[in-house]
Amino acid sequence: MTQKPAPIREQTRSVVRSLLARTAIELFAAKGFDNTTLDEIAAAAGVSRRTLFNYFRNKEDLALSGLDEQGELIAARLAERPADEDAWTALRAAFQVLEEIDMAAEGRLEFITLLFGNDSLRAGHAEKQGRWQDLFAPLIEPRLPDSDRRALQARAIAAAAIICMQAANEEWVRLGGQVDMFDLYDTAVQAIRRPT
Repeated sequence: MTQKPAPIREQTRSVVRSLLARTAIELFAAKGFDNTTLDEIAAAAGVSRRTLFNYFRNKEDLALSGLDEQGELIAARLAERPADEDAWTALRAAFQVLEEIDMAAEGRLEFITLLFGNDSLRAGHAEKQGRWQDLFAPLIEPRLPDSDRRALQARAIAAAAIICMQAANEEWVRLGGQVDMFDLYDTAVQAIRRPT
């Protein structure tokens, strides 16, 4: 029997993982996170519970799985930005990748509502954002003036930008998704960058 090349196996794994996550999000939105079982998710996706556990550790991991991918996409976009672009402008452009993710506004609204409406998911979200900070800071650092505190400054900017995006998401949900997310993000960033 011929084994599939690694890139094909990895691509297949990614597609299956995405399908399972999307199925779970739809069920969470319909029934609520706490009222949805892993067995129901597996059945809706047409896989066994065991297969589900081959891809995800638990229900929280399943609900939050897309955040790892989002962080990597943002970091990749940030790395592609012009080297002479200031950190905040580069981050704003990198965050635009979130608009390109294949999710209808209604599905995005349901997901963010679910995310911020459940304590365990909110805690997991904070953990994922910590990983985003680790991804973004080394890409921000070269954009800052040379100093012995440049790494600290880069981490602070990454953390602040992530929190601004979270605040924008929460406000977007509060407004029922009826406004532009990035207008909200820009407002949040202006609030923390405004000189006192």
